[in-house]
Amino acid sequence: MTAAPTPITALIHALAACHREGARLRAANWVHAVRDEADAYAVQDGVAAALGWPLDRWKSGGAGTQGPFSHSPVSPLAGTALLGVEAEVALRVDAQGAPEAICIAVELIASRWAEGLDAPALLRMADFQSNGGLLLGTWQPYEALDWAQLEWRLALPGQPDIVRRGGHSLADPAGVLPAWQQHATRNGASLPAGAVVTTGAWGGLHSLAGAAHGRLGIEGLGEFSF
Repeated sequence: MTAAPTPITALIHALAACHREGARLRAANWVHAVRDEADAYAVQDGVAAALGWPLDRWKSGGAGTQGPFSHSPVSPLAGTALLGVEAEVALRVDAQGAPEAICIAVELIASRWAEGLDAPALLRMADFQSNGGLLLGTWQPYEALDWAQLEWRLALPGQPDIVRRGGHSLADPAGVLPAWQQHATRNGASLPAGAVVTTGAWGGLHSLAGAAHGRLGIEGLGEFSF
């Protein structure tokens, strides 16, 4: 007689199927499966393994320089049914976790929950923090910039351009790397050389409103059309 799967195992299977088939789950049916962040990260690990992700792309961020921080593998494929995009900066790190290159990045936001971003926080964390893929601009040698003063511009068709200065939750996007490295190696794993970490949104989530393309420019890093 086969034992019934645990709630976490059942959720791993269900979310992996959503990625393969484009389906959605109702949060109310799974809210008791994820009790804390450890459970959410266990679901992330299980779904990434089931889908065969290489774990060389990550998203990581924090509410402030002292955290708390959260982390998630990033889909190697661009998803569909997107909820919006986030303007970001991505870092490529060496095997010791130090930044070696930098580029403009656009994170695609999607959800495997029918409730989207209204699903409970732990379920959204379990679902790769609502990641739907990551688009990367041209890599440049890493250098620290005057992040608080950088002007950035996001242009999406049919909407006024968003033009702001600064707006990142951390004084330095690279400030998230120590917490990310601790998380990524917590089970004895080694950091893959050339891993990519996108470091948190500038200005929050931006609705696509039907747009299929856009342009993001960040002072000091150039422009990226996506």
